[in-house]
Amino acid sequence: MVGALREARARRATGTEERNFSSDAGLRPGLVATEPKRSNMNSQNKNELIVSGIHLELTPSLKTFVREKAERLFRHEERIVRMRVELECDRNGAVGMQFKAKGHIQIQGPDMNASVQADECHKAISMLVDKLDRMLQRRHQLHRVKRNHPHAVEIDADIPKALV
Repeated sequence: MVGALREARARRATGTEERNFSSDAGLRPGLVATEPKRSNMNSQNKNELIVSGIHLELTPSLKTFVREKAERLFRHEERIVRMRVELECDRNGAVGMQFKAKGHIQIQGPDMNASVQADECHKAISMLVDKLDRMLQRRHQLHRVKRNHPHAVEIDADIPKALV
């Protein structure tokens, strides 16, 4: 009994929960595997994130760090089509190791690009995500102002006077 309960909890956690549908709904009774549950059914976001390294080996921990940081952007703006992050390592003798992080967000409307340079890779990624988040907030604010305060339109023709 306890083992079956643990298995049911594990299936629910992984999203492969089985449910018993009644015949009232017109379906055959029995166990049917369901699809994983989504947090937001109306979301258009597929969370497509492309991470590439230039003169830098991408480790799985670095990829997961970028994914965790980018989740904030996908949460704040659901219209992001694709996000590409390029990490570059510049080994300059005079300055030492410099890491450059470039972010490209494809969104409905003009794309957004940002670039940040730091002495540590994780710091560059954090700074890049902060900068892109500020850009998305500014874009949202400008769209909201434009929506709530439309500009007056000049019409060249005279408006006819009403008959009294």
